[in-house]
Amino acid sequence: MTIDIPELCLVVLIGPAGAGKSTFAAARFKPTEVVSSDLCRALVADDEDDQSATPAAFEVLHLIASLRLSRRKLTVVDAVDARPRDREPLLEVARARDCAAVAVVLDLPADLCTERDLARPGRTVGARAIAEQRAAIERSLPGLREEGFAAVHVLRSPEEVDAAKVRRVPLPVNRRWDRGPFDVIGGVGGRLDALAALLERLGYPVQSGPGGDWSHAGRHPAGRRAVFAGDLGAAPVVRLVRAMVEAGAALAVLGDRDEELAGTLPAPEAAFVRGLPSHVVLAGGTLAVAHAGIRSEMLGRDSPRVTAFCLRGEPGWAAAYRGRALVVHAHEEVPCPQWVGRTVGIDVAGSLTALRHPERELVSVTA
Repeated sequence: MTIDIPELCLVVLIGPAGAGKSTFAAARFKPTEVVSSDLCRALVADDEDDQSATPAAFEVLHLIASLRLSRRKLTVVDAVDARPRDREPLLEVARARDCAAVAVVLDLPADLCTERDLARPGRTVGARAIAEQRAAIERSLPGLREEGFAAVHVLRSPEEVDAAKVRRVPLPVNRRWDRGPFDVIGGVGGRLDALAALLERLGYPVQSGPGGDWSHAGRHPAGRRAVFAGDLGAAPVVRLVRAMVEAGAALAVLGDRDEELAGTLPAPEAAFVRGLPSHVVLAGGTLAVAHAGIRSEMLGRDSPRVTAFCLRGEPGWAAAYRGRALVVHAHEEVPCPQWVGRTVGIDVAGSLTALRHPERELVSVTA
């Protein structure tokens, strides 16, 4: 089994004592990425077996996990986590940091866990406690997704545990490695002819299909790429943008009206629109594109709360923004490109506008 985990997430190991959670984690993650309940008991009581220190230990564990996630560090929690009330504080930490939580369940036979427990030096948990932990985990399995885990991976034998590989998957919103240069295009709103004219002016080769619709725009000869800031507005525009994205000539983010548009499209185009990210962070973190805007602490994170903000924003967000990235947005119509601090709105009335990055040059066509 290959376990895909987002590059930034909270991995919650679930399994009874003796299931091999610590061994599993040590073989697949850096020591600094793993936060265990035993370690935290030792930190607060100088003894990882001191059960009286458990409440304080979990306070420390939750704090460490929260601080690591705030710094964009993948974090693995190594504890039994058998009951919903054990897992809820961890899910809340992930939600507060706009990160996914992924459950990895080591659902091994009770007799094997008991045998391993007895062979360990120091305090043993005992067969009865292990049976209770395993029973609680079995009851939890059907509802783990409903609790809030983005993914659940279950390993049911020592062979599956040994063979499991962890693959870290980049978040679609985090493209800091992508240097561009870029041409960020404001909300098209279905204006296909204006889009074709703007693309031609920007230097993208545009072709017209048999029916007269603009059906394809090729790669820019200078290696530039278009970035669409949401609100595509019509099926022909979606077809053109999808062709550009699939050809490697463009990127696109979701707009608030694109959600409704997807319901009117054929299946391939609908899937394309629904799969668009809430925003993208580009060029080493110096550029971000979000339809309605984004807070600095949300950049490069992926959660329902981040998506909701990117689609609709909130009053005054641009004036309060203090991030390093220049945020380009296109949700509210303005009479001319609107610069506020390190943000710029390019949904210009009566025209279709693009911002060239890193040049910061504005290019418009009448629409």
